[in-house]
Amino acid sequence: MIATAKPGDTILFHTRDTSDILGTVDSQTDIRGEYADDWHFGRVHPVTGPVYIEGAEAGDVLAFTITKITPGRYAFTEAEAFASDLMGPGTLEVKWDLNEEYAVSDDLPGIRIPNASFPGIVTTLPDRETLNKMLAREKALLEAGGMVYPPISDVASPPAICGENGSHSSECLRTIPPREHGGNMDIRYLKTGVTIYLPCYIDGCGLGVGDLHYAQGDGEVSGTAIEMSADLWGTTEILKNGPDLTHGPHYSGASSLLAIPSEEFYAVTGFPLKEKGSVPPEMAYLQSEKVAGLENLSNDINLAARNALDGIVDYIVATYGYTRLQAYVIASVAVDLRIGQLVDAPNVGVTAILPLDIFE
Repeated sequence: MIATAKPGDTILFHTRDTSDILGTVDSQTDIRGEYADDWHFGRVHPVTGPVYIEGAEAGDVLAFTITKITPGRYAFTEAEAFASDLMGPGTLEVKWDLNEEYAVSDDLPGIRIPNASFPGIVTTLPDRETLNKMLAREKALLEAGGMVYPPISDVASPPAICGENGSHSSECLRTIPPREHGGNMDIRYLKTGVTIYLPCYIDGCGLGVGDLHYAQGDGEVSGTAIEMSADLWGTTEILKNGPDLTHGPHYSGASSLLAIPSEEFYAVTGFPLKEKGSVPPEMAYLQSEKVAGLENLSNDINLAARNALDGIVDYIVATYGYTRLQAYVIASVAVDLRIGQLVDAPNVGVTAILPLDIFE
């Protein structure tokens, strides 16, 4: 624990961007030059904390309410992640200029993204039993061929614990996936005014915040949103008889925070359809002989989302003249992928919702 706070205290988190290249808000770096040479998916997500919450005991629920977020001056978005095989060759790095109202970029002329700041990471610390459970199930999935990021030590922090010669170098959970204790949830609705309910596995809980986003669409399909450093203020409350968080954290707030930041939208639907002979990348590890020969998969929400994304990217390219990579970034920071229905087998549905007011 690096700090201590009482329930009701206002806590200020000076957060750093996901790749730790911008500095804090007070020491902001202009990123219109070259990126840091060591940026890769080995070292991401510097987390501010953990904070010891006085009076919190293992078994309690911690209610954390975000009261204010002040963005930095610069941000970035990378084009690579979900369904990147549909985006064509190459990559794109978009560098953003931020103010309190909107983000703009010379890399995406004609686009203004409204400020919808939120933390990608809000977390508490697991206890030993929970940690072992998480490590075991992710190891089993990795051995089965699934996409998993196992513990690595060469660039891990803190070095004394997770580094190559660290005390627990093979036991440090990667920060990329969220888990029962929260972590990298990347839920765009966790904005100012929202309360997040997190489990306390240990006394003091160990509250941490990081990976601040200026804006993001539901899905964060390029793997990054508008990534920034920010200052975040919040307060805590300890719940002795809180909600059951077995399946993951809960959150609550004003319904207005669920709305898209636009008065008009255009939407594309997607269903689990594919070309005969193809295997969606996320299913390759299952090595099923059935998948390739089918043109329709039953109730596959992932494939439906890929198709909805592909369709909205096509629409942005055809309507506004952006390249596919540019359209992919626009989708990551502004398009919402939402489940339409899960009951109309075999074709579950996803819609990709594009807010039209982002186009100047």
